[in-house]
Amino acid sequence: MNKAGLVEAVHAKIGGTKVQAEQAVDTVVDSIVSSLKKGEEVSIAGLGIFATKTRAARQARNPRTGESIQVPSMRVPKFRAAKALKDSVK
Repeated sequence: MNKAGLVEAVHAKIGGTKVQAEQAVDTVVDSIVSSLKKGEEVSIAGLGIFATKTRAARQARNPRTGESIQVPSMRVPKFRAAKALKDSVK
């Protein structure tokens, strides 16, 4: 399922127009992204927890030239699935 599939599912469930359904999906995604940018966790009951993790700086190697390069530390998104989601997928 992709974004269009989510929009279709929201449209089928709540009615209204597809534009309104797409706005609802966009609002949820934008809210999650903006919270992660601020360093906050987003917890959705039954689904899981979206959070950020700091990846440490490290040495890497360019596969073409073999040259060592320094990769800076960075924040990356992380998702931990809720127990209810794990159990329903089994």
